[in-house]
Amino acid sequence: MKITRQKHAKKHLGFFRNNFGVREPYQILLDGTFCQAALRGRIQLRDQLPRYLTGETQLCTTRCVLKELETLGKELYGAKLIAQKCQVRNCPHFKSPVSGSECLLSMVDEGNPHHYFVATQDQNLSVKVKRTPGIPLMFIIQNTIVLDKPSPRTVAFVKAVEAGQLVSVHEKQSIKQLKEEQGLVRNRNLRKRRKKKKVGGPNPLSCLKKKKKAQDTKSPASEKKRKRKRIRNRSTPKVSSEQQGAEG
Repeated sequence: MKITRQKHAKKHLGFFRNNFGVREPYQILLDGTFCQAALRGRIQLRDQLPRYLTGETQLCTTRCVLKELETLGKELYGAKLIAQKCQVRNCPHFKSPVSGSECLLSMVDEGNPHHYFVATQDQNLSVKVKRTPGIPLMFIIQNTIVLDKPSPRTVAFVKAVEAGQLVSVHEKQSIKQLKEEQGLVRNRNLRKRRKKKKVGGPNPLSCLKKKKKAQDTKSPASEKKRKRKRIRNRSTPKVSSEQQGAEG
């Protein structure tokens, strides 16, 4: 049974690796129900998961899951200890925590760009995860870890991509990365900064200073002209009325 289980896991992993870019280390998001099932089945997740998936794994959770386990009390104290040993991934609910299932769904939203696995015993969460193509789902049954087969929605998505009707998420990411490397895609932050500069406009105080400088430059020139006129008047001697009578 163990050999056939690993064969199925290897087959499913190959499917997700080839079609959705899933790669090592496999990042597995755990919720409280999965941690509780592992505790009851005495499953050493850090040892058994890498053996089952035949690859390096990273056990992850979120702050919302930890907060949920804290509020549930002593009954899930052991599950909370397991979750606390996992790597905590940043979720968008830092100020206002949500339920663990809602948080995990947000982590795999928009095409699951970080290639997370979702490990849960929650049936409602499992149904919602299967609606999104490309998310590997794990659960525990009869004290053994199982990687679920690709959902019908995932299989249909892959067939549509092969038929040329859709572009896979992995291809979209590679195309976006190539455009950024070649400089075809500009950063949105730079655009926002440029727009802010245009809206600001010139400082009105600086304009006033420029006008004052222009007035100051004109004043010495006018004074020079006045001085020149005075010099010309002094150089021509005035002829008195007595000198004119003597000459006559």
